[in-house]
Amino acid sequence: MADDPQRNFRSAYYEKVGFRGVEEKKSLEILLKDNPLDLEKLSTFSQRFPLPSMYRIHVWKVLLGILPPHSDSHSLVGGYRKEQYQDILEALEVMRYINPSTPSTHVYLRMSQLETLVLPRCSETSAPDEENEDFLSISRAMEEIVDDPIDCYWLIKCFIHQFNTKFGDSVPHLPKSLEHYLSQEEPRLLTHLKTSGTLAQLPYGLWFRRCFAGCLPESSLQRVWDKVISGSCKILVFVALEILLSYKIMLMGISRPEGVVRFLCNIPQENTDAIVTKAIDLWHKYCGTPMHAV
Repeated sequence: MADDPQRNFRSAYYEKVGFRGVEEKKSLEILLKDNPLDLEKLSTFSQRFPLPSMYRIHVWKVLLGILPPHSDSHSLVGGYRKEQYQDILEALEVMRYINPSTPSTHVYLRMSQLETLVLPRCSETSAPDEENEDFLSISRAMEEIVDDPIDCYWLIKCFIHQFNTKFGDSVPHLPKSLEHYLSQEEPRLLTHLKTSGTLAQLPYGLWFRRCFAGCLPESSLQRVWDKVISGSCKILVFVALEILLSYKIMLMGISRPEGVVRFLCNIPQENTDAIVTKAIDLWHKYCGTPMHAV
């Protein structure tokens, strides 16, 4: 039987946007028609397959609790989120914490601080501390992914809250986990990093607290965040591992820790999609397809 050009075109398109076949697209569409939505199945799907942009923001909003599982309430709740956003924004303007020239990421930070009751006094505002810098870095990355400022704010706030709530106790252990998997994949590189004093100085904050915001371009970053939002922070370990493996020859030639850190904080951007793909393969290799892999 001759190949069906239309079928081949569809298959190529779905593979390009993240599906390996038409059946996977149909499966997701069926999941999104459920009422209420099955959050466990959505999480599993997002861990098993990458989400194309046409569905990503909606799935993120559901998994982060911005929208409820009952899809017939999405319009109503979306309206409430918009009203709440406007109320917080106007309150900050009246209190003169923000003005038209305030960068949007700093606006989101002040909004989150007001909502969580940690907004400093105007007279006590100072340069952002490390925790606030993490928030701002994630905010800048989210702005590259999400066009609508209201969606952007809620996704930033809920992503950071979920990450800290679910994985706050796990994050300090991720460097040791990275060391373990590196010993399995490339022990010579691990030895070099240890003997040069570099291992303890790797950019763990950039990788694990900021979830690679400011390190990976948004096209690659959102595939990593799919996994984090659906329940796994361990994917961050495998992205870090694959970065080390991908540049092992270069890293083996650098003897000073500051040189390694400088390079890893500014990795070339043209190869990151391949790095993330290989990282996801490693994640599946060591963890299978966990429901909520920590």
